[in-house]
Formats: sequence, structure tokens, C-alpha cells
Amino acid sequence: MTDATTPSPATDGTAAPRASRPLLQQRRGHEFTRILAFGAARGENVVPNDDLVGPIDSSDEWIRQRTGIVTRKRAGADVEAVDLAEAAAREAIAKAGIEPSQIGVVLVSTVTHTVATPSMASLLAERIGATPAAAYDVSAACAGYAYGIAQADSFIKSGLADHVLVVGAEKLSDVVDPTDRSISFLLGDGAGAAVVGPSDFPGIAPTIWGSDGSKWDAIGMTATYNEWAAGAPRPTMRQAGQTVFRWAVWEMVKVARQALETAGVRPEDLAAFVPHQANIRIIDEFAKQLGLPDTVTIARDITTTGNTSAASIPLATHRLLEEHPELSGGLALQIGFGAGLVFGAQVVVLP
Repeated sequence: MTDATTPSPATDGTAAPRASRPLLQQRRGHEFTRILAFGAARGENVVPNDDLVGPIDSSDEWIRQRTGIVTRKRAGADVEAVDLAEAAAREAIAKAGIEPSQIGVVLVSTVTHTVATPSMASLLAERIGATPAAAYDVSAACAGYAYGIAQADSFIKSGLADHVLVVGAEKLSDVVDPTDRSISFLLGDGAGAAVVGPSDFPGIAPTIWGSDGSKWDAIGMTATYNEWAAGAPRPTMRQAGQTVFRWAVWEMVKVARQALETAGVRPEDLAAFVPHQANIRIIDEFAKQLGLPDTVTIARDITTTGNTSAASIPLATHRLLEEHPELSGGLALQIGFGAGLVFGAQVVVLP
């Protein structure tokens, strides 16, 4: 038996008697978590390749062969990323069967919020009625959704919240240079949301995540805000395509394998594979390297949505469940990777 007090540190570095202090109380959360539901919102405008090829001196065939994109969704000038986030969040909460007031934390992964501060998450929490939930943004680009799921899992297990809203929301058309051949034709607009809550079985496996800052400049902006203020052109997205492609194909496959191993599952145990929708060639090479059998459904939402960065995994999962409801309850390997360079992967049970 122990006392409820413990000696406090001495202030003078000696072994003199010290006053006692009370032990701090701790919270203990739920043993397991899972994703309860998804929500999605895409830009309302369908933009075919032919609308973009002029400024980059390209063709519909070239874009299809290199990326797999036929069309992408983009939002109108009067729509912001937070508007897409709100629509996706409302759907996810409704499908989860909970009230917005039950959300304890709102996490929004985005690189296209219109202001540096305050966060999109705090505005979203107010809009959907989740106040006074803790709310903050995650800046992890295309890995941001996977980062959010990792944090939601941790928060619920530690007792910080019972339900966490995880949103990836982007309006990448705001940061596009139509003449940039490296990335402009890839990008779309959308938001995907997931509600994570307690479970009576393990629904989210341990996350494998990390970063490689040695490739910090492989994906990013063409100028800083200070440079823009000094007269540089407005900052837009750009990437070193070959560097990113090689990193994604060779290094991220290792991360995906580690996520499977950590979850204790084999490729043939999966019902679905949902990688970041970066490029159809990367997705197909992933499947080949992982040795995924034909029984695994592979998300290829990029074909009609484009690359939506943090929103791509939840958007692609939402579409998979709509088109293949039989996947519900199965295992999905999800992996995000992008600017930073950052990455995150985990195996989850599909709602």
C-alpha cells in the first residue's frame, strides 16, 4: 500500500527533508477505437484535361498516361476549403449516429486555409456545433489525414476525448499556376471527414509515420510570403516530379509493408488498399510491390477527382464504400505521403 503523497523535489539540491505533494490524478480512456463513418465533399466543377493542356503545351493523352487523371473536381471562386470541410463533416457525424456536441476534438489537415491563423478547425467546430471541442489544424500535406487518425486513436485511448472528427480539406485550385507542368494538372478540390470513436474491438492498428526533411524542397511553394510582399509572383505549388516519384515508389512501399507487419496482417488479409491519390502509376506500382492479390480492391479515385492532398484518402475511402458496400467491416491499408517530405500509414477496419 502506498500513500497518496510523494516527496517533492528539494529546492537547494540537498537531501534535506522535503514537503509532500499530492499525486496527480490521471485519466484512462477506451481500450480500442475505430472509424465510425465517413463524409465527403468535392468541388462542384468537373474540369477535363482538355481545359488545362494549352498553358502547359500538353495533351489529354499525356496527362492520362502519366497520372491516370481524366477529370478533376474543382470548386468555384465563392467556395473555400472550410465550406467543403463543413459538408463532409456533417455527413460523417450524421452517419456515425452521434451529435456534434459529442465531438471532443476537431482535427483539420490542410495546406490551403486562407489565413495563417486562426485555425480552420476552430471555425469548423463552431459551424457544425462542436464547440467547445479542442480544435487545431495539422500541416502534414498529403499525410495529414493519416496523422489525424493516429492522433484521434491516441486521444480516445488516453481519455482526452470519446469522439474525434478528422478532416482533410483542400482547395488546391487556389494555389495552382496553370503554366506549371510539374503539378498544375494534378490538383483538385475536396474534403473528406471521418469520425473516430470507441470500439469493442481493435479498429485502428498502430501507425507508422515519419519524415525526411532532406527532401524538404521536393514539393512546396514557389516563394515565401515575405518574398511575395517584396514583389515576387504569388506563391503557387510546384514539385520535383522525378524525386517525388522515386521516393514514393521505393521508400513508401517499405512503410506500407511495415504498417502491415505492425498490424499483424498479410496482404491477402486486406479488403482494400487506399493510398494517397497522387498518381495512378505510383498506385499501380505500390500494388505490384506489395504483392496485393486480385481480391484486394484498390482505390483509384484520382481518375475523376484529381490529387486533393490531405483529402484524398478519406475521399477515396468514401467512394469505395459507396461503390462496394461489401467492403464494410473489412481491413484497409491506408498510406499518405507528401510535402515535407512526410508519411503516415495504418491498417483500419472499414465502417
